[in-house]
Amino acid sequence: MPEVIFAGPAGRLEGRYQAPKQRGAPIAIVLHPHPQFGGTMNNQIVYNLFYTFANRGFAALRFNFRGVGRSQGSFDHGVGELSDAASALDWVQAVNPEARACWIAGVSFGSWIGMQLLMRRPEIEGFISIAAMANRYDFSFLAPCPSSGLFVHGSEDRVAPAREVMPVIEKVKTQKGVIIEHQIVDGANHFFDGKVDELTQTVDTYLDKRLGKRDEAA
Repeated sequence: MPEVIFAGPAGRLEGRYQAPKQRGAPIAIVLHPHPQFGGTMNNQIVYNLFYTFANRGFAALRFNFRGVGRSQGSFDHGVGELSDAASALDWVQAVNPEARACWIAGVSFGSWIGMQLLMRRPEIEGFISIAAMANRYDFSFLAPCPSSGLFVHGSEDRVAPAREVMPVIEKVKTQKGVIIEHQIVDGANHFFDGKVDELTQTVDTYLDKRLGKRDEAA
């Protein structure tokens, strides 16, 4: 899995990239949790999501937002991080010019950034949003949400409690034919400590439904 450095709006951004074996393979970008609370591209959930997509033959990228690890710049309260995510998608598309489809996945803060990117890039056809803090960040920009996807929360999440988050997500309007699904991982906290494997299985099951069973040889 090669380390990559690509240009971002505030300087170089550091990432890990898994090239697809097939030309025209879809793209997946995975966005990490809050940079000021220890979030990096090496977060276990980010790591697992990255390989979940890579093992399905996607061109997969995870990267550090500005000011994290070897990525240049400094934390920008979501504005700059959204620009970083757009630059990341631009870079993967430049490397894979025949790709037509894209998925975005994000964890906590990264899910908020990912859903904003979804609204700006019509080529994004699916999303995975883990521990979205819809109780702390404004998700009203999803008006309507243009792509189907999955929200997953832990039943014991104290940062973004399901009882506070689910009503917000359920109010999200969708375009015709778009379906937003919600799953709860029983016993999981905001970080899915001890429950990452169950979370990964939940995501895999959803992707099986959307994309078909993955080819183990892919």
